[in-house]
Amino acid sequence: MIPLHKDTQEEGVCPICQESLKEAMSTKCGHLFCRVCLKQHVEKASASGVICCPLCRTPCSEEVLGTGYICLNHQKRVCRFCEESRLLLCVECLVSPEHTSHRELTIENALSHYKERLNRRSRKLRKDIAELQRLKDQEEEKLQAPLFQVDHQNHRLQAKLESQHQTREQLDALPQQRPGQLEHMPTEVARISKAVTELSSLVIDLERMAKELDTNTLKNAGDLLNRSAPQKLEVIYPQLGKRVNELLLQPPQKL
Repeated sequence: MIPLHKDTQEEGVCPICQESLKEAMSTKCGHLFCRVCLKQHVEKASASGVICCPLCRTPCSEEVLGTGYICLNHQKRVCRFCEESRLLLCVECLVSPEHTSHRELTIENALSHYKERLNRRSRKLRKDIAELQRLKDQEEEKLQAPLFQVDHQNHRLQAKLESQHQTREQLDALPQQRPGQLEHMPTEVARISKAVTELSSLVIDLERMAKELDTNTLKNAGDLLNRSAPQKLEVIYPQLGKRVNELLLQPPQKL
């Protein structure tokens, strides 16, 4: 690491990379650095056994990276993520019997892996939402067809009666009811609307998690992926794929 000779900091700029701060972290002396930049500095400085602020050289420890970067059991910097236990591990954790048979990723690989999974899941749910919206539109179109037919029949009958000089009482007696199925018709539309709302909420959570994912939130990524898994979505809207395929393959209703 090349020493930084000036001990002042330009506001909003990382003294290490000289770019705008990204996920800013502060040392005890109050200087701000990009999370990645400070982490790389601490890793290199740890090898020499002397860790200090990159800007003013004030001594510090690995704890400068925050509690999410330090193993609470051994007070060592975490270096792996265990997928089975969803815990951050230090070098001492890795040799413990409880983790020897587990799959562990480096922190960097874990962040990359889970960001990709979160983004892939959000893209899939966005596609599901679009299909549900098309399904909803088709259901609403099916509802409008009988309404149009009843109105059209009433209009024709009314015109015929008027041409025959029927009384106003006779005209008012024309059937105004809608098909019985229309009373229950909004039920399916309401179910689809509720499903769209719930899936949209999941997409927001997935995209936010992918954008803000770091060592502190890594353990939560698996929980969110489980909540948005296909088998869990069956509760929101059962047999989504089957329903979409059935209804979208039907020819459009002619009014």
